[in-house]
Amino acid sequence: MPRRLSGFISMMGRGHQAMLVLLSVFLFAVGILPLEVQRRIVNGATQGAALNTILVLVLAYLALVLSEGGIKLVLNVYRGWIGEVSIRWLRMAVIDTRERHPDDLTTLAEGVEMSIVLAEAEPVGGFVGTSISEPILQAGILLAVGSYMIYLQPLLALAVIAVFVPQSVLVPVLQGLINQRVKTKITVMRHLSEEMVDHTSPNSPKHQAARVQRLFSTNMSIYKLKYALNFLMNLMFQLGFAGIFALGGYYVITGKIEIGTVVAFIAGLNKVSDPWGALVDWYRDLKVTQVKYELIRDASTANASQANIQAN
Repeated sequence: MPRRLSGFISMMGRGHQAMLVLLSVFLFAVGILPLEVQRRIVNGATQGAALNTILVLVLAYLALVLSEGGIKLVLNVYRGWIGEVSIRWLRMAVIDTRERHPDDLTTLAEGVEMSIVLAEAEPVGGFVGTSISEPILQAGILLAVGSYMIYLQPLLALAVIAVFVPQSVLVPVLQGLINQRVKTKITVMRHLSEEMVDHTSPNSPKHQAARVQRLFSTNMSIYKLKYALNFLMNLMFQLGFAGIFALGGYYVITGKIEIGTVVAFIAGLNKVSDPWGALVDWYRDLKVTQVKYELIRDASTANASQANIQAN
């Protein structure tokens, strides 16, 4: 296995990753257009535009939404296929090692292998499909929508930008704490698998009960950190909406902007909330997957070395 997760992603297919990147770029380029069409529909309706003009804009909006959804469907299925190919490779790599040296592995090594094949391979392999295309897609949407907002009204765009500044500090700190707990969780699960295979320990039930309790405590601490971060992120987004309502309402009353611009900003903040959340989730997955991959790599290397030593 490659030493780093990035090497494993590259080994699973650079050409496929390049195609995913192209689809992602096309998707966020198309995704910005519905905001402008929405703004024109609202302004046209409030300023007495002809019905035919509004209907044409509505049809254009529907065509853009359908195009965006179709591209996203292809992208997601393609990602899923690459992820499943990677999961299959990881599982078969462990199984092949076992088949080559069926009599040389210890019962403890068998327990680790069981944990990797049944549980650990799936999240690591699944991440390969989204590893490169996901941050490009979500960052592209954020950049495109943010640039559009700045173009419409720079000062009002500050209310949106302010939403992300505290989050960019909180996310890495809390994710570091989560990573520590994920590593502990995987280690405890491997010990559970090892002792399920090895029945020679007289204190096995007592040890297993303690490990199950530790898993419970570790998972609960992960939940608390994860959902506390979600709470803070949602709160900051609501503060962003409040800023748009207050400042946008003032600008509309004083005649500095049209009502369609405020609608576009509200839709824009809604549109960037999902990619920002997806980008945060991707960052979480990246850090957790790096930990998991290193544990799988180290275990596979150790098992193969042990088998070779015993075979010689």
